[in-house]
Amino acid sequence: MATAAIGGSHLVASTQAGALFGWQLAGLILLVNVLKYPFFRFGVDYTLTHNESLLHGYFRKGRGYLWAFLLLNIVAAVVNTAGVLLLTASMLYFVIPHGPNVLILSAIILMVCLLILLLGKYRVLDTLARVMMVILAALTVLAVIFAMSQGSQVPADFVSPSPWELAALGFLVAMMGWMPAPIEISVINSIWVQEKRRIVPVSRRGGLFDFNLGYWVTAFLALCFLSLGALVQHGSEQQIAMAGVAFAQQLVNMYAESLGEWTRWIVALVAFFCMFGTTITVLDGYARGLHLSGLLLTKRLDVETPNVAVSRRGYTWLLLAQAAAGMVIILFFRGALSPMLTFAMTAAFLTTPFFAWLNFSLVRGSGENHARRTFLHLWAWVGLTYLIGFALIFIWYAAR
Repeated sequence: MATAAIGGSHLVASTQAGALFGWQLAGLILLVNVLKYPFFRFGVDYTLTHNESLLHGYFRKGRGYLWAFLLLNIVAAVVNTAGVLLLTASMLYFVIPHGPNVLILSAIILMVCLLILLLGKYRVLDTLARVMMVILAALTVLAVIFAMSQGSQVPADFVSPSPWELAALGFLVAMMGWMPAPIEISVINSIWVQEKRRIVPVSRRGGLFDFNLGYWVTAFLALCFLSLGALVQHGSEQQIAMAGVAFAQQLVNMYAESLGEWTRWIVALVAFFCMFGTTITVLDGYARGLHLSGLLLTKRLDVETPNVAVSRRGYTWLLLAQAAAGMVIILFFRGALSPMLTFAMTAAFLTTPFFAWLNFSLVRGSGENHARRTFLHLWAWVGLTYLIGFALIFIWYAAR
């Protein structure tokens, strides 16, 4: 399911980067994916090595670390649920434009997602979401190839805005917050790896292979989404939409302009299923993280028995509360959802150094052979330096 979450993040952030600034942010997108890699890998590595989730590791390190994760995760769970749910409903509205409005579609999609999760049928849908993500990836690569063959659509007299000015710093930080996904996805992924190990054997080598394949494929897709935005939308007179139905329409239009009108409804349907899978991922992942955190903090789960199956009652109530809060956000703040998403993306970046260091601290001194461990640790120190430095620059700019 983590792949769907990462794909959803790239779909939004990378496309907007290309549409607004052309190719100028390609290097930064690649860089931030590379520099964040060790910290997402450490989450999987820790679980595969110690057979417990990152949350158990946070608790062992100190209750304060787990409290920090819990409080930040409550905000992220609600805002991200609202964001992906509204985008999913917008995609569906594009498929059935004469059907119910976006608010009603959001409620319907939410109820279907909850039924799937509460009845335990999400594994079948997870497989479908993965298939749809592969189809969307193939269509995206084809669209980029066709768009490149047609050449740039930017008018000759158009001057691209520069992303390297202080005024664009907020956008850069927000974009990097969701590259390749919010840092809490590393925690959620470690919980899923632990759950999977209860069902089928997962070797450390096999688990890391699956993670690496998913991570680097989505990094490549980020550049593809950026390319499509740069080739089709950049330089147009149309205002770039940041969320909602307008964003869904512009996204589908990019594929139609590159591949032809016959692909419009195919892309819309495939994109809907991808975002539907992302919605289920967000609902399930955040609820699991909040539930497990609460069990550890209230000592209803012994940290020394990480593989004990826990009751689903608490998970169910948290899932319902998260879904209700997300729907409330959509109902009462739909017009302000774009700034709220920007806030969530910015917060995701500003908290990344803390949780990146925390993940790093849990794996130091264990795991792979000395040479590879040393290389990964040097890689992590470079990444931490970059993340902390950029965060301090943004805080200085925001406080001026």
